[in-house]
Amino acid sequence: MEPDFTLAELAADQGPAAVALCRRALDLPEDAAEADALVDALWTRAAADRPVLALGAYVGDDLVGVLVGSVGAADGRLGHVDLLAVAPDRRRRGVGRALVAAAERRFAGLGAVEVLLAGNPPYYGWPGVDVRYTPAVCLAQALGYRQDRTAWNMTADLSYPDSPALRTTEPAERRLAGQRISVRRAEPADLPALAAFAAATFGGAWDAELAGSVGRDGAGCHLAERDGEILGFAAWGSSRPSWFGPMGTAPAAAGSGIGGVLLRRCLRDQRAAGIGAAQIGWVGPVPFYSGSAGARIERVFFLYRRTL
Repeated sequence: MEPDFTLAELAADQGPAAVALCRRALDLPEDAAEADALVDALWTRAAADRPVLALGAYVGDDLVGVLVGSVGAADGRLGHVDLLAVAPDRRRRGVGRALVAAAERRFAGLGAVEVLLAGNPPYYGWPGVDVRYTPAVCLAQALGYRQDRTAWNMTADLSYPDSPALRTTEPAERRLAGQRISVRRAEPADLPALAAFAAATFGGAWDAELAGSVGRDGAGCHLAERDGEILGFAAWGSSRPSWFGPMGTAPAAAGSGIGGVLLRRCLRDQRAAGIGAAQIGWVGPVPFYSGSAGARIERVFFLYRRTL
């Protein structure tokens, strides 16, 4: 049977339609609420530094499915499906399958040899497929993708003033000041030094994530320094306002308490921005975030890949 929808490149002026579709199609309220930030980060902003593809599925003039993907920021042989959304009333009719197949063909044409259903930092919406998006898990398995990793987010509750995530940092900042360590909000003029520190100390794409946090509305960053030398940073809002990260402390400053101070300063910013729960994305050190902010593991993601 011929499909009753057509696929086409998503035109630049279809951004509002893509956001509206995502608000209907993303079943988790926290994702639907940030659909505009997701589409902007994954489609518009990501295109500044890597090949991005955007596909739409249409029934007549109505957008019923959208896929945004990108070539690996660190490895051009990898294609990433960054966002896939299908209108609830169009599911199980081949829309998602057709969008993924079209994306695979385009990735192959760009030189990719594998496709990942996994985040492509510095611009990513999720580490992988949230286990609660059951249709997406079923689609991945039906298309022959294999799960190779699991990732998780932690949630810091910002909804009440006495939350452990919001406890004062003043005593710790006074103690740090006694060691000539100052903590302050990062400004755009700090970006070159922050980017150099992040790249030299941690590698990866944190320099670009910092650029998405410093000086932007709905985002922010704090840093610690001694005698002008950066010792650590923490940022939030790079791809979406409710997400915290990245954060890093120089190995020489480990155990100083800088991390907890920077973390909670960012979380207070997020609460001031009206955010009731912060997502600490793609978490590594679970005990640190649990102890410093009372955070708990909540969102769990399957990361999938398939060889073309």
